[in-house]
Amino acid sequence: MDETLSKAERTRKFIIERTASIFNTKGYAGTSLSDLTQATGLTKGSIYGNFENKEQVALAVFDYNYARIHYTTHELINQAGSFREKLLIYSSVYHDFMERSSPTGGCPILNTAIEADDTNRLLKNRAAEAILKWKENIVKLIQEGIFAGEFKPVMDSSQIAFSIIALIEGGVMIAKVTDSQKNLDDILKTVEMLINQLTVK
Repeated sequence: MDETLSKAERTRKFIIERTASIFNTKGYAGTSLSDLTQATGLTKGSIYGNFENKEQVALAVFDYNYARIHYTTHELINQAGSFREKLLIYSSVYHDFMERSSPTGGCPILNTAIEADDTNRLLKNRAAEAILKWKENIVKLIQEGIFAGEFKPVMDSSQIAFSIIALIEGGVMIAKVTDSQKNLDDILKTVEMLINQLTVK
C-alpha cells in the first residue's frame, strides 16, 4: 500500500479498488450496501465515513475503471509509429478488454451510459465527458495525420471520430448481448476499413 497517501486516502483507494468490478458488473442500481461491505470487509460507517453516499463511490469507481482503459490506450498510442496505427489502437484495446474482461464487466463508459441514462445525472455526465474526451483525442490524431500527409483532408473529423466510437461501443454491446466475440471482430473490421479510407495510399 502506498505509504505516501494518508490513512483516509488509502482507505478510499481500497474501497474503490475492491468495489470496481462490482459496480461495473452489477451497475449502480444493482449494487447494494451489503455488496460494498462484503467486498471491503468494512462497516457501513467506515464506507460512508470516506464517501458521502453510494453515488460518490460509484463516481470514484467509474473514474478508476475509465482511467485503467485510458492509461493502457495512451501508452500503446505513444508507442505506435504511424497515425493509422495510433487510431487502430482504440479498436484493438477494446477487443482485448472484451477477451480478457478487464476491467471486469467490460467497458465502463458503455455500462454507465446505458444504466445511468436520465436516472442518474452525475453518472450520465461522467460517461458523456469520457466520450467527448475520447472524441477529442481521435480528432486530434486525425488532424495531426492530415498535417503529416498520412491522412486525406476531411471535411468533418468530429463525425469520423464519433463514428469510430459508435462502432466500437456498439460492437462491444452487441458482443455482450449475443455472447459472440466474432460479432465484435466483424464490427471492428469496419472501424479498420474507415481508418484505411482516411489513409493516403
